[in-house]
Amino acid sequence: MPHPLGNSPSKIIAVHLNFRSRAAERGRTSAHPSYFLKPPSSLAGTQEPIVRPRGCHLMGFEGEIALVIGTRAQRVRPQDGWSHVRWVTAANDAGVYDLRYADRGSNLRSKGADGYTPLGPRLLDASELDPEALRLRTWVNGQLVQDDTTDTLLFPFGELVADLSRLVTLEPGDVILTGTPAGASVVVPGDVVEVEVGDGKVSTGVLRNPIATADHDLEPWGAQPKEDRTEEESAYGIAYEPPPLLNEDLADGLRSVAVATLSAKLRQRGLPHMSIDGVHPATPGTRMVGVAHTLRYLPLREDLFDKHGTGMNAQKRAIEELRLGHVLVMDARRDTSAGTLGDILALRAQQRGAAGVVTDGGLRDSVAVADLGLPVFHGGAHPSVLGRRHVPWDTGVPVACGGALVQPGDLIVGDDDGVVVVPPDLATELIAACREQERQERFLAEQVRAGASIDGLYPLGPAWREQYRTWCSKNAAKNDIEGEQS
Repeated sequence: MPHPLGNSPSKIIAVHLNFRSRAAERGRTSAHPSYFLKPPSSLAGTQEPIVRPRGCHLMGFEGEIALVIGTRAQRVRPQDGWSHVRWVTAANDAGVYDLRYADRGSNLRSKGADGYTPLGPRLLDASELDPEALRLRTWVNGQLVQDDTTDTLLFPFGELVADLSRLVTLEPGDVILTGTPAGASVVVPGDVVEVEVGDGKVSTGVLRNPIATADHDLEPWGAQPKEDRTEEESAYGIAYEPPPLLNEDLADGLRSVAVATLSAKLRQRGLPHMSIDGVHPATPGTRMVGVAHTLRYLPLREDLFDKHGTGMNAQKRAIEELRLGHVLVMDARRDTSAGTLGDILALRAQQRGAAGVVTDGGLRDSVAVADLGLPVFHGGAHPSVLGRRHVPWDTGVPVACGGALVQPGDLIVGDDDGVVVVPPDLATELIAACREQERQERFLAEQVRAGASIDGLYPLGPAWREQYRTWCSKNAAKNDIEGEQS
């Protein structure tokens, strides 16, 4: 079936990165949009196969919303940009990562091959659409893999038109591919990719394209397919990990001391409200240390749930924003009468490298979550989905979890006694103070076992100070000898 545009456009312009979920998945941000061109000969329609060249293995799909320009746009303002769009349709910005190295930046051969920009099957009248209320979904072999809405765009559609038109005249029929959300990955011959765009009332219908293999070898002249770790990770949607969020020595130090001791030392420094109250580990014996990334739920309001609770909502975005070493801290207003996390999202958090999850709300699938081995602290098990009580609202903001104020970047430490929030600038001195406190408590325990009264001993009193110093010296020497022998 031919593509629905009829005449070929003068140009196809693709946005590199535009959905927040994709930016989080890739670990990248940008103050301004960036673009690349695809040739008009790459256009195709629904049911047409996307052909993977022989020798290539990293065929990527990207479900996208395509804009078709209706009136000439030259140096238009952002508030006027949308008025130059005539049609909206579904697109698949396909490409082979095996050839990206050959045209680094331009993507000409990797994304410009014949048939690599299928569109359709129907065009939606842009004048009847709210550009901030569109939903994009992509399926591979019937499984939903991308689901996001245009209220999460980094750069709204009108802004894209205005930005491009500063230097490039957009002509009627030109196509803008507006970026893909999280979930784009690799497909193989035999797979079927389907993309749909709509607003709940009207739909483009499903753009359906099977993946096929070329019936001939790629000619030997010119660049040949080449795989490397960078391209493989990019193709599968696995970004290189950025630098660690938490220095490993500092993390080890926090792991080495008890939460109860940390709580006491925080209180001595005038911070008595740093414990996240009412949460307990899904698995006894759990220890957790990481950097806070936050998610806030608000009370259910039925008229707002469709907008804020469906699609790539704040809950799902928070999961996709996790980096190695993050602890996702959920503020559910201590309402445990609905789940705020289940096994699938917990598994995804684990795959993203999360150090743990803390919620003062309910936990669904509690046995399955416990079996994952991911440290999870929660307010109580509950079978209900979050929509019974909560609307996921925003991420990366200060939250109140279990009565404690948690800011993004705070250090979160948990064990069987609970969870505390540690200000990063106090962490080093707290570790030293906690180690000294726990050393004293080991000494005190030995004396109590030997029959000593706690009068004057606990807390460590002046009468016991010299004996304690002697004990410390003996134990330090013993540890040195054992270390040399090992």
